[in-house]
Amino acid sequence: MPDIATALKAEIQRIARKEIRVQTEAIRKASAQHRREIAALKRQIRTLEQSNRALRKTPRARAATATEPPPTDVAARAVRWSAKGFQAHRARLGLSAEALGRLLGVSGQSVYNWERQKATPRAEQLRAIAGLRTMSRRQAEARLAAQD
Repeated sequence: MPDIATALKAEIQRIARKEIRVQTEAIRKASAQHRREIAALKRQIRTLEQSNRALRKTPRARAATATEPPPTDVAARAVRWSAKGFQAHRARLGLSAEALGRLLGVSGQSVYNWERQKATPRAEQLRAIAGLRTMSRRQAEARLAAQD
């Protein structure tokens, strides 16, 4: 009789293991599928972050190149500059040294020193001065109003 009890017990255990294996197989497959999806999403996040970083960098670079040419000494030397002409152009525009300085992105004292030949503008300011030469009085006043 004990043999029948142990045989029955062993058979019940075998059937129970078989049922558990069948039921856990679906869970195991779903778990593996979820892990694959998570890995794919992580890869997608990584590529999106890289493209986001690249896109954040490009507008600045494009804007910088669109507004002004790359700084070269040759371009700066091509702009002729004289203190007397600069002073005459400021008078033509009817601007104070301070207002002209705001247009050029420098202080009014720098404009005053350039006109008195106590200093000479750098290459960056020479390019800004060259752009200022094509500007009318109304355009200059409009640009100053836009800055304020």
